[in-house]
Amino acid sequence: MEPIVSKPKKGQIIQDRIESMAYGGKGIIKINLNEGQYVIFISNTITGQIVKFRIIKKKEKYAEGRLIEIIKKSEIEKKIKYQSISGAPYSTLDIAFQQELKKSQVIDLMKRIGGITDSEKKLDKFIKSPRIWHYRNKMDYSFSSIGFDKKKNKVIDEFSLGFKRINTWWIVENLEKDSGLFDKEWEDSLMDIKKYCISTKLPAWNIPQKKGFFRNIVVRKSISEDKLLIELITSTEGLKKFNPDNFVKKILSIHKKRIGGIIHTINDDISDRVDYKKTKSNILFGKNKINETINDLTFQVSMSSFFQTNPRAAEKLYSQVCNYVFEEKINNGGIILDLFCGTGTITQIIAKKNKKIKVIGVEIVEEAINNAIKNAKKNNISNVSFFKGDIGKIIEENPSFENKIECIVIDPPRSGVAKKSLKKIINLNSKRIVYISCDPSTQARDYKYLIESGYQLIKFSIIDQFPHTYHIETIGLLEKKHCIFK
Repeated sequence: MEPIVSKPKKGQIIQDRIESMAYGGKGIIKINLNEGQYVIFISNTITGQIVKFRIIKKKEKYAEGRLIEIIKKSEIEKKIKYQSISGAPYSTLDIAFQQELKKSQVIDLMKRIGGITDSEKKLDKFIKSPRIWHYRNKMDYSFSSIGFDKKKNKVIDEFSLGFKRINTWWIVENLEKDSGLFDKEWEDSLMDIKKYCISTKLPAWNIPQKKGFFRNIVVRKSISEDKLLIELITSTEGLKKFNPDNFVKKILSIHKKRIGGIIHTINDDISDRVDYKKTKSNILFGKNKINETINDLTFQVSMSSFFQTNPRAAEKLYSQVCNYVFEEKINNGGIILDLFCGTGTITQIIAKKNKKIKVIGVEIVEEAINNAIKNAKKNNISNVSFFKGDIGKIIEENPSFENKIECIVIDPPRSGVAKKSLKKIINLNSKRIVYISCDPSTQARDYKYLIESGYQLIKFSIIDQFPHTYHIETIGLLEKKHCIFK
């Protein structure tokens, strides 16, 4: 293997050894040049692997590469009994190694992006997932007429059902056995379901050409009730030839009493992302929702609702959120604001903890808010209320919130909080902010702005919500240095 002695060119194919790992699942290769060190980042690679990759982006001080092939596995990898999938690039790594890696990466992000130089001292707890394997409650499987033969290591024209091949959006690798992430019984049956779909003589979706019938199967699982909610997503191409009753019979013949509902959703959009406002869904069997229990509360969850992927780890996360919210006594009648509340899980858990306070949830997704209201009623929680809309607009429309909120809980999407919205949150002049994030890099960016605006980070915790992936959940407690509170 020839050492790299100059800056690579865009499109150049290189083979080299991964030296270390950065946040986001990126392996690192460093080149020592006369003018200094040059870094190449390659996604979904592991320290010690020898990989072949193509340069897809070139900058002055770094480049990005796209993995083509793993030539040799790393000495730190181990054999597993599950089928490796693109969504779990760390599945061959010891769980203790994964946890230490995530811990060091979060501390580094807090320093580099957040400017928190003493981030090691601010770390409160590293909370492990109660389940290392089979922890997920939702999985999305893709159909494609373009597959990949692992034995021959080549792309093939074949009806395929499983997960998209790493670094591709059009090639699907069949899931031939349990991935170790979702439900074993379901995933072991996937090839049987694939055979049935082939027998209908309706084609799998051709992703580049945007044609075909079978597009996706999405499955939600209630871990507390051991029930599955199945959503078959198809186009209308050949719809008259599809017999939904036979599909239901097939699923029920395999999984019998475990099926809570089967839904058929039509998606003719070129995008795989389903816009439920524009698509048509029919209930073929059972119901279109399932129930999940977290912290002794029951939540009704639909296909489009956001709900934590790892419920048992989420229980630990929510308990730590409550610890931070109630670290200081909240007066009777005090108000807690829960932004990006989804189906109201955190809203209700906080409200249940102290029934003499008021908790307000804000969420832009209408169905999630509707579910939140129903869930609160089902759980007999009356000290909550919910607003549907953009958080910035809701804050603007409710000036009475200013100087009245004792604690704000923020649980934004991976992109973090938009700066305009963050300014409005700061202007509410809350005593404390509890910030939950599934991307510590955007959280660190927002910490920096909050600190510059008068807040200080007291402590933070890391929750390993997603074993075998590079994803990390974090919670931070911030307090305002000088708070004028009414």
